[in-house]
Amino acid sequence: MDLSQFNYHLPESSIAQAPLRDRAGSRMLVLYREERRWQDRMFRELPHFLGPGDCLVLNDSRVLPSRLMGRRTGVHSLAVGKNNPKRWQNLSGEVEVLLVEPESEDSKTWTALVHPGRKMRTGERILFGDVEAEIVGRGEYGERTVRFHWDGDIYEWLERIGHVPLPPYIKRADTAEDRERYQTVFARETGSIAAPTAGLHFTPEILEACRGAGAEIAYVTLHVGLGTFQPVRGERLHSERFFVAEENAAKIRRAKRVVCAGTTSVRAVESMCLGKTGKTDIFIRPGFEFQRTNAMLTNFHLPQSSLLMLVCAFAGRDFVLAAYAHAVDAGYRFYSYGDCMLVV
Repeated sequence: MDLSQFNYHLPESSIAQAPLRDRAGSRMLVLYREERRWQDRMFRELPHFLGPGDCLVLNDSRVLPSRLMGRRTGVHSLAVGKNNPKRWQNLSGEVEVLLVEPESEDSKTWTALVHPGRKMRTGERILFGDVEAEIVGRGEYGERTVRFHWDGDIYEWLERIGHVPLPPYIKRADTAEDRERYQTVFARETGSIAAPTAGLHFTPEILEACRGAGAEIAYVTLHVGLGTFQPVRGERLHSERFFVAEENAAKIRRAKRVVCAGTTSVRAVESMCLGKTGKTDIFIRPGFEFQRTNAMLTNFHLPQSSLLMLVCAFAGRDFVLAAYAHAVDAGYRFYSYGDCMLVV
């Protein structure tokens, strides 16, 4: 697939660096697929687009403060030549670790991204305050397997010392405000390394208004991982953990129209309909036949990303990219803390 087909121009000034004061205050570009037209609206108007027989699907995954700052510890021997003695290399220095997914039942072993990655070899150790971790393996695309040598509760410890894993296009350090705002108001199941950003716009009042319009609300859980935000490489994405309780699956099956809030909700719904359980590596791109998704609320996505391809698969590449060009010209705010788009 030619990734250049999913490019578009975006000025850096269009990338939202912070959330709006009002969660529900975002703009909403409404795309009408059949008529090939769009309207500039506000997110607060979403309940007006819902009615009896609709099922609004929300991803209730909770973002883990999984970004850790540590220091390399110890020294490492380095052979420098056949006839030369070993040289000792100092391993001190700052290390950033992004925990992606637990790999052991005790949650002490994790798949992680490490920076600087190339310098971190198997056997090296990192100190996070009084907690030490060891690099015990590496993956196909530079991931590392990290094992914590500590007897405490990892999740409780992360809540205390972990940083909010803001995406790299947000050019600032995370703050106390991000602990709340980079989390949906309905987040329940901890496990994501990035927010399901379409859900960030909802408030309890908006959710109640959606119910008041006659729509049912169903919750799915898809923990955002490498499959959502890493560059597209080949035909498959990294697998992500997901779960749909039978009560919510029944709501989705019986609905006249399924409205998914976010690409992660789409991935969960479509994976469920294709018979997948536990994990999904589904790659939704142009040519994909949607099983149950009838409408979609989504934020704006990065060029050449699998998320943009998913939206293009749903509404058509040329139409979506034309709408993106309009959004840029009209001053919409892009990406995680930005405005949204409703495709009906």
